[in-house]
Amino acid sequence: MAKILIGYASMSGNTEEIAVLLKNKVQSAGHEVHMEELELLDVQNLSAYDGILLGAYTWGNGDLPYEAEDFYDDLDEMNLTGKKAAAFGSGDRVYPEFCAAVDLLEERLKKCGADIVCTGLKVEMAPETEEDILACEAFAVTFLNELNISAY
Repeated sequence: MAKILIGYASMSGNTEEIAVLLKNKVQSAGHEVHMEELELLDVQNLSAYDGILLGAYTWGNGDLPYEAEDFYDDLDEMNLTGKKAAAFGSGDRVYPEFCAAVDLLEERLKKCGADIVCTGLKVEMAPETEEDILACEAFAVTFLNELNISAY
């Protein structure tokens, strides 16, 4: 059994819904999941996890939401070499930078030495369609497979 962290920032609940779908899939595979909002998460605790999933909605024209900024800044001081990680988030295609927060999180994780093990999950608004839900579940399975632990 692996210990997986799911940290997220969600204002309207869309990114939290994605986080819950990921949590359910990872737990159903028999792994321990800690899920917490980024603004409450201490970056010093990241080293305690086998896998790290970080998510945020994109604010405005491609920015991180304010409630993720402190975590993002603190993350810059971490050494995550060898940690397996991936990013997810929600956004709105009305804006020119769709789900740019996912890219920002991936870049920061890489800068800290983490191995990004799967392409970031980007969902328009809430994961309400069957296609979106299946995409979230497939993302979780891919993440677990890349950790070399069972996804089923």
